[in-house]
Amino acid sequence: MSVECADGFAKTLYFDRTFDAEAAKLMPGEYYVTGSDMVLVTVLGSCVSACIRDTRTGVGGMNHFMLPEGGSADGVANASARYGTYAMEVLINTILKQGARRGSLEAKVFGGGNVLEGLTVANVGPRNAAFVRDFLKTEGIPVKAADLEDIYPRKVYFFPKTGRAMVRKLKSANESGVIAREREYSRRLVAQPASGAVELF
Repeated sequence: MSVECADGFAKTLYFDRTFDAEAAKLMPGEYYVTGSDMVLVTVLGSCVSACIRDTRTGVGGMNHFMLPEGGSADGVANASARYGTYAMEVLINTILKQGARRGSLEAKVFGGGNVLEGLTVANVGPRNAAFVRDFLKTEGIPVKAADLEDIYPRKVYFFPKTGRAMVRKLKSANESGVIAREREYSRRLVAQPASGAVELF
């Protein structure tokens, strides 16, 4: 059973034949929470996804966020932290509303690659990676696995029920459509007010 609580909840649902499971595809700015045995899928460039689950109940979810540019003296930091905090809090709070306990939460984190020209100078990918690690440390949620930074876009599969996560590093950001999606998402942000190892395959 999935739950929809706010704007940004992923609406692209499909049946994944590879895994023989119901699936939700997340785009930039979206999140998804479920207690069902399904797979959550996203493609990341400089964006970051946190995959968080309750180890007791298997309720969990994924978000996909890019920290916005502008709004501070250095052009990134303050506005980035505000949006990142919201993206993390909405995911965690939605999971808790489905009966999870904060003390049973664990996380796996992905993305933050330097794949977008124009954003590498501002270190958006590394800032996203540092932000998500710092946020989870402050919240006391252990990070069980991470695949962050580098120069590659990634396709991530997360199974909240079991905690399994799979990552495929993509050779070309252009072929995967990552660059176009993240540039468009970045433009929208500027216009708006401010358990176990990862499998690489």
